[in-house]
Amino acid sequence: MNDATTAVLSPETVLQHMKQNDVTDVVWLPDSETNWLYMLMKAEPSLRLIGVTREGHACSIAAGLHAGGRKPLILIQNTGMMESGDSIRGWLLGMNVPVVLMVGYRGWTRHGVNTDTAATYTERFLMAFGINYYLVESDADAPRITVAFEETARTRRPVVVLVGDEYHGFNR
Repeated sequence: MNDATTAVLSPETVLQHMKQNDVTDVVWLPDSETNWLYMLMKAEPSLRLIGVTREGHACSIAAGLHAGGRKPLILIQNTGMMESGDSIRGWLLGMNVPVVLMVGYRGWTRHGVNTDTAATYTERFLMAFGINYYLVESDADAPRITVAFEETARTRRPVVVLVGDEYHGFNR
């Protein structure tokens, strides 16, 4: 791959990792940043998309799906993840739900000059909850998505994939 190919995280790559890791359901809060990924997920017959009106609802739905033998992925933004702290605590951590949360890292830049305080508190939030996370900025980093799935299976805990690219490659 050349630098132009790996400079962004493509929705095709994310979908490939979902399928590779046997994701059955994507519980997500629809937003404009993930439009192209949404189109691909909607066309994928092996995935069921479950939209929520609040990110905290994604935690209880994912816990129920897991209890029913499904393998969900939660797709949200960092601001909503932080607002969902009590649901993460009670549903995901309290019930040992091995789920990957793919979280848009709004406001983050690789040079440490955050453009939004949401980025300032995201990693601190995850550390306070003892949730491991992996930063994914481009297709070259995408294998970390599988690492996150492997960790959830091993630890029976949620793991976060922080999408540092903020899905720039997802809008076409």
